[in-house]
Amino acid sequence: MRGRRVLMESFVSHGVRHIFGNPGTTETPLLDSLPAFPQLEYIMALHEGVAVSAASFYAQASGRVTVANLHVAPGLGNGIGSLYGALKAGSPVVVTAGQQDTRMRLNNPLLGHDLVAMAAPVTKWSVQIERADEIAPIMRRAFKVATDAPQGPVFVSLPIDVMEQETAVDASTPDRLWRSTRRDPEGIEALVALLLKSKKPAIIAGDDVARSGGEQALVVLTEAIGATVWFEGLRHHAPFPTSHPSYRQSLPGDARQVRKALGDADLVLLIGGPFFEDIWFAPGGHIPDGAFVLQIEASAERLALNNRLDAGIVGDIAVSVSALTETVRAQASADFRQAAQNRNAALAELQAKEKEAYRARLEKSWDRQPTAMPRVTAELRRGLPDDVVIVDESITASLDLARAFDYRGFGDYFGGRGGGIGQGLAGAIGVKVAMPDRPVVAISGDGSAMYAIQALWTAAHHKLAIVFVVLANREYRILKHNVDVWRQNFEAGTQHPYQNMDITGPALDFVHLAAGMGVEAVRVEKAGDIAGAVAKAVAAQRPYLVEIAIEGKR
Repeated sequence: MRGRRVLMESFVSHGVRHIFGNPGTTETPLLDSLPAFPQLEYIMALHEGVAVSAASFYAQASGRVTVANLHVAPGLGNGIGSLYGALKAGSPVVVTAGQQDTRMRLNNPLLGHDLVAMAAPVTKWSVQIERADEIAPIMRRAFKVATDAPQGPVFVSLPIDVMEQETAVDASTPDRLWRSTRRDPEGIEALVALLLKSKKPAIIAGDDVARSGGEQALVVLTEAIGATVWFEGLRHHAPFPTSHPSYRQSLPGDARQVRKALGDADLVLLIGGPFFEDIWFAPGGHIPDGAFVLQIEASAERLALNNRLDAGIVGDIAVSVSALTETVRAQASADFRQAAQNRNAALAELQAKEKEAYRARLEKSWDRQPTAMPRVTAELRRGLPDDVVIVDESITASLDLARAFDYRGFGDYFGGRGGGIGQGLAGAIGVKVAMPDRPVVAISGDGSAMYAIQALWTAAHHKLAIVFVVLANREYRILKHNVDVWRQNFEAGTQHPYQNMDITGPALDFVHLAAGMGVEAVRVEKAGDIAGAVAKAVAAQRPYLVEIAIEGKR
């Protein structure tokens, strides 16, 4: 059989259901094979970055490995930024790109380049198939590497002539592998011994808690020890219910501010990282002086990576957290249990005070024009259903969103890892494909939205009922904030106006942009109209964009 058939059968045998792609000439073998494989749906994007981000978010939302299909060097180059995001998010995506005929490689063919070298820095493994006999074993390895912990993208270059070669090597089925979920008794005992000494424990929960289904196990542990719970600043999931009294907030982006946030914590438990991907340099470590540091990870690669540990274990996240709780309950003294209850009560009181403070902040900003962010997020919450899935690329609105919405755990929230913008609108495509029965709302700033505006066409083309909310302040607000931080950190001594951070002259018109791609849209100028507009958009059961005028940096 021809190599292209082996490729397609490899996709099917490894459970692939969707291919997210933007094709070109070298993808002709794959595209022409699709009619013979009706179990594979091709989700077409108009830009490679949209295809990769959609695939990455689909893999996160579905828990399944998937495929992104790109086109030679420029196509791969267009997708590199999104591929970086997939790497930071730990998304199991097999990315393919057609390559020019290998018989032309000495002639520097049009669009040809070293694809393997281009993809290597942003993937777990990058490889080119050189002959058809290699297709089956390389694809088997590609899917294995993508799904091994920590999960992440893999790149495979597919020369067009190799796809047409004959081979007798059939597609292989996935290896039958079992990963042990048994607890590590010795490691658990070591962690518990330190936990029981703690008087002010703090937990920093990462994305892998949610991916493992360990959110409720973490709730039980948190309450058993009376800990605070923090998230990383950039996260893909909500690994702990944000309405729980123990939840504090997302950690800031430099070591000094992280230490300040953790305060007088005498023990910090890190679960399901990676952790401390700072934005700004600050001297010193992230952990308060004298505090014990514990860690639980699904892979040894992340254990003790960026910080020293007093104790750490590699194991299934949910199983390990539950084992910690059982052992704590079995060994905790009456004094420890009482102290934990007291800490829990204090956190409940603190939460009530913070809610009151937030209500006061909301009331203070209620009538501002253009609409202030707290009011915007409150109105969005009022207009959206309880089972809504939020795909968040609002950046400067994220904290207000977290106050307005209750993220209960996996599936309620998806954000972009890595810090690169342009993932939100595209990511919503993948989330909706993975979760067709839940309302999906992408919330993006106007600057971020323009990085992947082509996602609107994909939503219309595939009839995906996504509500795209664009918060339009006509500026890169986060960049203005970062300029202020830079001026302070480096004592720049400048106070002149922000340079090249306003999106005006001309102003963007998302209503007409959406209409040009087949998506109904409306612009909302008044805060009181926001809830009704988004409720109508959800009820429409088709792609819909709501542009909301909001205030800029104050």
